Amino acid sequence: MAPPHSFSGIIPYLVTPLTEDERIHAAELARICEHLIGQGVHGLTPLGSTGEGPYLLEADQCTVVQAVVEASGGRVPVVPAVFSRSVKGAIRQAQAFERLGADGIVLTLDSYFPIPQPAVKHYFETVASATGLPIILYTNPHFQKVDLGIELIAELSHNPKFVGLKDASGNTGRLLSIADRCRPGFGIYAASAHLAVSVMLLGGQGLFAGPACVLARENVRLYALCQAGQWTQAMALQKVLWRFSEAFASYNLAACTKAALEHQGFAPGQPMAPQPPLTAEVKRRIGEILDRVQQQAAAIGVQ
Repeated sequence: MAPPHSFSGIIPYLVTPLTEDERIHAAELARICEHLIGQGVHGLTPLGSTGEGPYLLEADQCTVVQAVVEASGGRVPVVPAVFSRSVKGAIRQAQAFERLGADGIVLTLDSYFPIPQPAVKHYFETVASATGLPIILYTNPHFQKVDLGIELIAELSHNPKFVGLKDASGNTGRLLSIADRCRPGFGIYAASAHLAVSVMLLGGQGLFAGPACVLARENVRLYALCQAGQWTQAMALQKVLWRFSEAFASYNLAACTKAALEHQGFAPGQPMAPQPPLTAEVKRRIGEILDRVQQQAAAIGVQ
């Protein structure tokens, strides 16, 4: 098991495989985890947006985390997403995942009503005090009504329970300001595929991403190029990988990733209703894009 502050590299946001009656397909989830670990990923995050975490019942969330922890077997850290509109709900999730053997959590605050920054701070600090797990903050202003401002992120970074930030704003200026204000050693992680190289050039620790479920080897290679300082080749590879992310962004995140995994021979099932399934023609198109991206990535040195 990795030490709690060593989250780095490529950490895919896992899908949640479902049966036809929307039960958790734990065996297929374990098979996907085994494949990804074999491809060299550095961690696994269940229950994120790609994993349809907010759609799942609490018992199903625990089933998913348990399956991933068992599949990992301590080989890579398991860092589930905690997503709640209430402090109480987030604490229940975090403590349950801690009991199941998670290595950390990615903590998000959702909201129906606007919440001022002091209340946002209370949410994160209260959840942190209720679990022994290290926490990666997650902020995504495109999907959340509540955002963590730069000054609040900087303040939270000085609490050792918060070990990093996954920022999906896509704003490199914001990331520069955050990196400049946060404590030394506080990790910055890319959440947008087109910013992976830029974030690591700024000293970031890696990438949390749904597309890494189906392009794991290629993303691991991207991370290795960044670690080696081979920025020109890394950027060339990122441009190729972004072509799949463009398709990924055009459809439902979970449905697109599941279609790509199905193309690769897995059985992830359909997205949870009321999310609509993709048509056979769209699935065919996604498979073609995936094949083309993998071929182009190989042509620029991916082994």
